[in-house]
Amino acid sequence: MIAYLDFEKPVAQLDARIEELRAASSSDDVDISGELARLETKSADLLASTYAALSPWQKTQVARHPKRPHFRDYVAFAFDDFVPLGGDRLYGDDQAIMGGLATLNGRKVVLIGHEKGHDTESRIRHNFGMGKPEGYRKAIRLMELAGRFGLPLVTLVDTSGAFPGIEAEERGQAEAIARSTEACLALPVPMVSAIVGEGGSGGAVALASAERVLMFEHAVYSVISPEGCASILWRTAEKAPDAAEAMKVTAQNLERLGVIDRIVPEPIGGAHRDPESAAKALGEAIGEELDALVGLPADALRRLREERFLTIGGN
Repeated sequence: MIAYLDFEKPVAQLDARIEELRAASSSDDVDISGELARLETKSADLLASTYAALSPWQKTQVARHPKRPHFRDYVAFAFDDFVPLGGDRLYGDDQAIMGGLATLNGRKVVLIGHEKGHDTESRIRHNFGMGKPEGYRKAIRLMELAGRFGLPLVTLVDTSGAFPGIEAEERGQAEAIARSTEACLALPVPMVSAIVGEGGSGGAVALASAERVLMFEHAVYSVISPEGCASILWRTAEKAPDAAEAMKVTAQNLERLGVIDRIVPEPIGGAHRDPESAAKALGEAIGEELDALVGLPADALRRLREERFLTIGGN
């Protein structure tokens, strides 16, 4: 069942009417196929026009949709032969950040990403995708593994930010994030990152400091959440829509600013309406970027990362 967002109410009303007609047609001799076809076309057109004109705040809502695909979905639909590798060899295994070996279109890669979970139990287990120090240290370990064996690195970013709890700070959260960012920039192998949902603060940058950064059409990427920004500037989270507009959180704005390199289209109505096709489109885009990077020497890859981050905002 589709979970409709607030701005999708007109579409929800049309779809409800369609379901009523379908139920009636199964128990009635009257042919209403023409009316059904008309309403289905109207619903599809309304959905397309709605998603073609989303505001930054509406895109934020789409990026957070409870049915939006997460790391495990992309592994299932876009990658093969995934072998999970856990633990940071120091403290524990953070389930908010997952990783391992995988195959993408026949190419061996190291894959790392945030996992938010799909229901109450799994969301708690994965800490809603908010990584702890041991998660970022696990990511560093896997980055070093990629460099040691000459495997390209792919990261899938989807987090509201790193976990802000006291225990995370006690275990060196800021240091772990900084070292994860450093490890990205120092990699001797190609790295492609994709913002697939929320890209929040340093918790996202720690896995997204790549030479090529992709972003889904309705994902968001920012230094702080719109609610957090609004609370600081206006002392109320109710100004979140204004904050989202001012912060330029959308893929379209970020591409113009040079923060990201490529926008990956989503199915009409968002990735949550067709996770499989969204994942396959993402896999194809990542594969194309890796094709362009594989074969470049380590110094050239590091120089590409340095240049892209030093020129952000200069367009």
